[in-house]
Amino acid sequence: MRIFQGLFTAVAAAWMAATSAQAAPAKPPPPAFTHNLDAVVTAYSDANVFSGVVLVAKDGKPIFSKSYGLANREWGVPNTVDTRFRLGSITKQFTATAILQLAEQGKLSLDDPISKYYAAPVDWAPVTLRNLLTHTSGIPSYTAIPGFFGSPSRTDRTPEEIVALTRDKPLAFKPGEKFAYDNTGYILLGYVIEKVSGQTYQAYIQDHILGPLGLKSTGYDVTETILPKRAAGYSRASGVMHNAPFLAMSLPYAAGSLYSTADDLLAWDQALHAGKILSPASVTAMFTDHGFKYGYGQFITTTQGHRLWAHAGGINGFSTDLARLPDDGVTLVLLSNIQEAPIGAIFERAVGLYFEPLASDEPSGRPGAAELDRYVGRYQLATVPLTVTREGDRLFAQTAGQAKVELFRELGHTFFARFPAYRFEFGAGAKAPQVIVHQGATDLTAKRID
Repeated sequence: MRIFQGLFTAVAAAWMAATSAQAAPAKPPPPAFTHNLDAVVTAYSDANVFSGVVLVAKDGKPIFSKSYGLANREWGVPNTVDTRFRLGSITKQFTATAILQLAEQGKLSLDDPISKYYAAPVDWAPVTLRNLLTHTSGIPSYTAIPGFFGSPSRTDRTPEEIVALTRDKPLAFKPGEKFAYDNTGYILLGYVIEKVSGQTYQAYIQDHILGPLGLKSTGYDVTETILPKRAAGYSRASGVMHNAPFLAMSLPYAAGSLYSTADDLLAWDQALHAGKILSPASVTAMFTDHGFKYGYGQFITTTQGHRLWAHAGGINGFSTDLARLPDDGVTLVLLSNIQEAPIGAIFERAVGLYFEPLASDEPSGRPGAAELDRYVGRYQLATVPLTVTREGDRLFAQTAGQAKVELFRELGHTFFARFPAYRFEFGAGAKAPQVIVHQGATDLTAKRID
């Protein structure tokens, strides 16, 4: 959105665009991994575009776990590794797990039509629970309604009232024919869980998933509840940080209502894949590509030549990611209480540092004027010139007709811009001969022309 869709879609698109069919062999982390990853995340934190927690685990054991920035900016309270963050769409894998549990008990079938549980419009007759799980139903998403994130997002609604926001709209396509990320579909799945189990969604998740697994720092986020160690959410606009707009937490519901910590998410990831909460057959089905690089509450893809099972989340004031590289035994958790945090860039950099390590003596921190002069100059970026300039000890980049943006050192000779989320990788030499501009999975090489 901007509750699950804006940031999430950008991160997911980067993963999907970077796919390849070749899986790579498992390997241990390089010696300089933690040093370099900390330097990268610290750079984003110092630039005031990331605050939160980053955790990387190998075979279920953390090899990197660190908090950055502030959980509450008004009081100056720092984040800690056990700070609780709203998860956004990471919630969907918990919802999918609940549906699979009920299917294992024979209380429902994934091929049941939604009309068996909900008084659906005639147009929805072909839609099955499997379609809802895989975002192939064609039902319009309520979060895509124009103006939804104004006053409508501040009003509590029941699941039926949420679905009613789009039930009078036609299906966007024949069920199963296409993929379209759909929060309404997961609202309906939460509704089904309640109908079949006789419990509220919140109670079912607590009694059948969180409680049995001992996930004491995970739960359904209710704004009115006093929740220890809950991070406040923020949004950055025009270079200024603001408190995130209020969101009635009944609206994300089964599509994005949960909160958690990095350690709990690692424990969840390990328990899920160990078959502690689902049968092996259900786990396999959950992490199988059902036609559009999506399983049940999970994207099934690859990154940098390695198989990837992952889901990002974006909700007012928060940006998150839970990812597993199954062939490598690596799990990554990224939780931020800044809505526009560059989760995708940090994720990609973390994976790159793990598999293509840099030396531990790569320069980090704010560079001096002499070093910055290596990068100053004009470069040809596709059909437009890119001009890099220095003002004191600050570096800037600008293309024709666009505003000048400041560049901050990420690590080594790579810099980033706060917004848009570009990374600039300068070549070696007394005068950098080129700069590679990265945005998500897109790389453009600009040669020096001055």
